[in-house]
Amino acid sequence: MQKILQTLNEFYAEQLALHGSTAQGVNWKDEHAQIGRFEQLLKILPCNSDFSIADLGCGYGALAEFMQKKGFTNFQFYGYDLAPAMIEQARKTYPHLNFAQFFLLQHPSEMKEADFVVASGIFNKKLDLKEYEFLSYILETLEIMHQKSRLGFAFNMLTSYSDKEKQRSDLYYANPCFMFDYCMRNFSRNVALLHDYQMYDFTILVRK
Repeated sequence: MQKILQTLNEFYAEQLALHGSTAQGVNWKDEHAQIGRFEQLLKILPCNSDFSIADLGCGYGALAEFMQKKGFTNFQFYGYDLAPAMIEQARKTYPHLNFAQFFLLQHPSEMKEADFVVASGIFNKKLDLKEYEFLSYILETLEIMHQKSRLGFAFNMLTSYSDKEKQRSDLYYANPCFMFDYCMRNFSRNVALLHDYQMYDFTILVRK
């Protein structure tokens, strides 16, 4: 896994250097694409109770500000990323968010426990890695998200139902049925598969 993490770290650090604190800086097409995914992930959260949330692969921290704009209150936000430049940018961009903290990590297992763990976009970019290698990384990361979350976790992935002629070799397209079944069998009997928001991906919510 460490080899994959290093490869991804180098890629995203380069994206941030090229595009700065923007959706493109974390490899989304635009802000609409980024926010659309946030909307789906946040369906895992309670509306009116205190909670803590860990954002694995937080990038420059955009989810924290988005949650505030959406009216979430009484929560603690912990952002984690492998890229030092991302964490530095997050701390520089959002010092005014007193509910948010950002941490550099070398491996997902270094996260502290939280009520919820979310991950947006971290399973999309496989670069030149082999598919079986990347799937192994995904499943290992999901196991860690399960272990580190007390109440549930959520993640998104590109869907294998994307138009074949538009699929790219550097991206990973997952079978949503396989991922749903895997989560049902290994993590919880309370799993939701969201595949109806008109984007080329899906979101899975695992509630405990």
